[in-house]
Amino acid sequence: MTGFRTLLIKEVLRFWKVSFQTIAAPVLTALLYLLIFSHVLDAQVQVNGVRYTAFLIPGLVMMSVLQNAFANSSSSLIQSKVTGNIVFVLLPPISHAEFFLAYMFAAVLRGLMVGVGVLTVTVWFAPLTLAAPLWILVFAVVGGALMGSLGIVAGIWADKFDQLASFQNFLIMPLTMLSGVFYSIHSLPWFWQQVSHFNPVFYLIDGFRYGFFGVSDAAPEKCLAVALACLCAVAWGTYTMLRRGYKLRY
Repeated sequence: MTGFRTLLIKEVLRFWKVSFQTIAAPVLTALLYLLIFSHVLDAQVQVNGVRYTAFLIPGLVMMSVLQNAFANSSSSLIQSKVTGNIVFVLLPPISHAEFFLAYMFAAVLRGLMVGVGVLTVTVWFAPLTLAAPLWILVFAVVGGALMGSLGIVAGIWADKFDQLASFQNFLIMPLTMLSGVFYSIHSLPWFWQQVSHFNPVFYLIDGFRYGFFGVSDAAPEKCLAVALACLCAVAWGTYTMLRRGYKLRY
């Protein structure tokens, strides 16, 4: 596993050297979301008996984890492809599994670091409980792994930055913003409630929030099952792309 360890360290150092952009900036963005929405809605809205600001914080934390996990693996690959230095990763005898795991674990690590940062700066705005801490950790790791894997797919598929931006703007952003971060799906009309159940990110957000309050729009066991099924499917697809050398070796 020397190749895995070396590539993982390289990927971690890559985002850590620009931590002001990769970690501090997403934390500030989430804080601005909280300040705006809580100022407008906190006095008027309660969700499942939970104060709106408290309800919003876990959603923002998980959204930050997911978006930054995706951004880490996808941006690393597209930068390497555009600059041409991807060849220095492909030439060494690194197995496809090591390649995949190194990029995915680095993405999970960045997502968790941003999530901890968001939680640290927002927890002062409303009291939070920890109804099931293990669920919080499990959903954060599974969600980061899912989006990190999807980021590898996007980085392999894209040939230039605007293609990667279209992947993020037309797929990742709608999935995360329409997943119940800012609202409970029970506040939606019946049709849109049913549509929300086809969004895998909804289950990640809902299961993560359950870890804080012990209440959720869907059963946490169902949320975890859907999340793991999606992770397995995306991971298998990503590994297949790497093994076949799609847009990397050929």
